[in-house]
Amino acid sequence: MSALLAGKRLLVTGVITDASIAFNVAKVAQENGATVVLTGFGRLSLVERIAKRLPEAAPVIELDVTNQEHLAGLADKVREHVDGLDGVVHSIGFAPQSCLGGGFLDAPWEDVATALQVSTYSYKSLATAALPLMSSGGSIVGLTFDATKAWPVYDWMGVAKAGLESANRYLALHLGKHGIRSNLVSAGPLRTMAAKSIPGFEQFEDAWSERAPLGWDLTDTEPTARAICALLSDWFPATTGEMVHVDGGYHALGA
Repeated sequence: MSALLAGKRLLVTGVITDASIAFNVAKVAQENGATVVLTGFGRLSLVERIAKRLPEAAPVIELDVTNQEHLAGLADKVREHVDGLDGVVHSIGFAPQSCLGGGFLDAPWEDVATALQVSTYSYKSLATAALPLMSSGGSIVGLTFDATKAWPVYDWMGVAKAGLESANRYLALHLGKHGIRSNLVSAGPLRTMAAKSIPGFEQFEDAWSERAPLGWDLTDTEPTARAICALLSDWFPATTGEMVHVDGGYHALGA
């Protein structure tokens, strides 16, 4: 039986450290036969150093999803490494500090707008930038934190994730004619750099570990990475607009 992602060419965004969900996605994807290209923002030298810790060192392309020139040039940059893409992983989110930690009522529009552009609109931006490289059977997968509920301290990032979940359904609608799927994975809380930047995020940790029916390891990103790789594979050919929970079953419980 061939590897799950044999021959697949993937673009993975969001690697910051080897604790990043995106890093484990790239690792699991390579272990299952994929060729991986990474994108980085800001400290590219750091991402390049982390990329060398993968089973096979992966090339890194600079991408600021709010920069139209970067988006317009993405396809050409990717073609320097692979001749097309079969899958794209969106692991991008950011909100200014005013938008997190309990200041929901006070956050100014300028900061909220930044959170929405980077965390929500960028899903569409990345998809359309990659579209010239993709053909029927392709898959786009993003990451969310279940936005059907209001979470303490998550504030405007929760609103941004709600928008992301809606954008996922609309991408499924509009990319379907190209034969391209769009799905999200909703992971439980993980001790990534992104989580550590949210004041009070540790409030989720004990409750999650105690209440999730399957239990929950706050430091293990591999279950989430495996789900993403499964959605990137050919094993979900008729699934799109979906949100798959990888949270130990916590979402299924009442308060």
